[in-house]
Amino acid sequence: MEPNSSSNDNNKMQLQHHSSCLEIATMEVHRVVPPRHKSTIEKLKTRLKETFFPDDPLRQFKGQPLGKKWILAAQYIFPILEWGPNYSFKLFKSDIISGLTIASLAIPQGISYAKLANLPPIVGLYSSFVPPLVYTVLGSSRDLAVGPVSIASLIMGSMLRQEVSPTQNPVLFLQLAFTATFFGGLVQASLGLLRLGFIIDFLSKATLIGFMAGAAIIVSLQQLKSLLGITHFTNQMGLIPVMSSVFHNTKEGTKRPKLFWVSAGAPLVSVILSTLLVFAFKAQHHGISVIGKLQEGLNPPSWNMLKFHGSHLGLVMKTGLITGIISLTEGIAVGRTFAALKNYQVDGNKEMIAIGVMNIVGSSTSCYITTGAFSRSAVNHNAGAKTAVSNVVMSVTVMVTLLFLMPLFQYTPNVVLGAIIVTAVVGLIDVPAAHQIWKIDKFDFLVMLCAFLGVIFISVQEGLAIAVGISIFKILLQITRPKTVMLGNMPGSDIYRDLHHYNEAMRIPGFLILSIEAPINFANTTYLNERILRWIEEYEAEENLNKQSSLRFVILEMSAVSAIDTSGTSFFKDLRKAMEKKGLVLVNPLAEVLEKLQRSDDSGDFKRPDSLYLTVGEAVASLSSTIKAPSANYV
Repeated sequence: MEPNSSSNDNNKMQLQHHSSCLEIATMEVHRVVPPRHKSTIEKLKTRLKETFFPDDPLRQFKGQPLGKKWILAAQYIFPILEWGPNYSFKLFKSDIISGLTIASLAIPQGISYAKLANLPPIVGLYSSFVPPLVYTVLGSSRDLAVGPVSIASLIMGSMLRQEVSPTQNPVLFLQLAFTATFFGGLVQASLGLLRLGFIIDFLSKATLIGFMAGAAIIVSLQQLKSLLGITHFTNQMGLIPVMSSVFHNTKEGTKRPKLFWVSAGAPLVSVILSTLLVFAFKAQHHGISVIGKLQEGLNPPSWNMLKFHGSHLGLVMKTGLITGIISLTEGIAVGRTFAALKNYQVDGNKEMIAIGVMNIVGSSTSCYITTGAFSRSAVNHNAGAKTAVSNVVMSVTVMVTLLFLMPLFQYTPNVVLGAIIVTAVVGLIDVPAAHQIWKIDKFDFLVMLCAFLGVIFISVQEGLAIAVGISIFKILLQITRPKTVMLGNMPGSDIYRDLHHYNEAMRIPGFLILSIEAPINFANTTYLNERILRWIEEYEAEENLNKQSSLRFVILEMSAVSAIDTSGTSFFKDLRKAMEKKGLVLVNPLAEVLEKLQRSDDSGDFKRPDSLYLTVGEAVASLSSTIKAPSANYV
């Protein structure tokens, strides 16, 4: 019974294939026409436009009178002019509530993050005053709350501390911090002006998740100095030196601060309560380290402190580049996240320019690197912010603090600032996102793990560099080893799909149909040549084993080949020679690819109608009449 049943099934499949062949044979074959001729200038213009202006920012100016164009240009440069004229008291009521709310978070965070960057605490408040005002005028996000952030503070502090001690030479350290902020802003604004925002895309989501988790752990461990009252603590950022400092200096922690229990869940409340307690009990005389006296007044100018010469210039440029790109990536990611929740668009290039300009201005007004902070922006969003005016409200609140309330922070204990930092950065460890990456892509998980372990065991910048390096290696691997798949016919149709994906797909006798799913260039032509010849060898070996019809045509489906270079055109010439009497057929080559192939084709092989087709179905329909054996082999 079973052999007869198998034979009947096979006959049915033979009949199905035979009927589909009859349908294919009657199919109309469309001619592949050469692309419209374009001059080199036209091609260059198109390429540059797609590379640097994919969003076509000038489209809004088309067909507009001159006066309207000037208005649109001003609104494009200064987004506040777009929404400002329609601003109402109703919107202001929402913005003032959210602005006061984020100010209550920004004040203690600003002081804490400046400490994390090894800078005077007052600099953190300065950085929460001027930059938000600049961003309000230039930024395009309604929800982004601007100020210092933990990751950029950590990187700046750890990198500058490699060459200059913040305790032994605080003035030079402050000068380098302001100069690094200037270079960071210059990099950010330049990326926006030159439309080079795609560079920050090399920091993939997996890299950032691993990097932030590792940095959060290192930041938290560094706060053990404040939480345990240790005075002699390592300046290094690795896990081993930090833990070594903890275990070798435990005796210093005998004067354990009595305010260790103060929670940082509500940072401003913690700061106020702890400050009152220290003041009331004179706890600073009993082993509790406090901030000390802070300077009153608004930001003093600092352009005279920028150092563009000397032995540390390379260090500040490198620090500015890394902190600039990291803070830019965080700011744009945060802005886009909340824009998606409210269904509006954030212009990435405008954001780069806004963040860059506010850091350039900030470096001249005693501020260090700032960007859109996730924790503050989340609070801003949840508090009901409607526009960027919430940043102005926060800035005015910080201004009032700088002018009148600075003496109140004199007794704020460092242990509370440490607790605030730990509370803020622990939220950066995103375990569900790591688990999701593990489920989706194991290679991305490896990248994330390398960033995480690199930051913990080596250093912040080197861990980041390792993760970016592995990400680039992955891209190079995809370029140099493009995917090629064998296609088969779906019964009863002219559709061709991957044989390994669709079990019902059938091979067409005498045809080897392959799909190339990547651009063809100098980096992958050798691999493609070897891989296609191996496909042919495997087909012929199977042909001899199963006594099926001999291979007559190799069809290459090229819809996914978006570009080709001179090495790619040479690859097709070499492949045609290597195939001897077998026909090489190209299906649906894109305009640029077809033009280059035909220009390089001296013999005219790629201009013949029987070597170019629009679809695989049409190619098989046209060429199958030359193959005598009608039997099919199924997989």
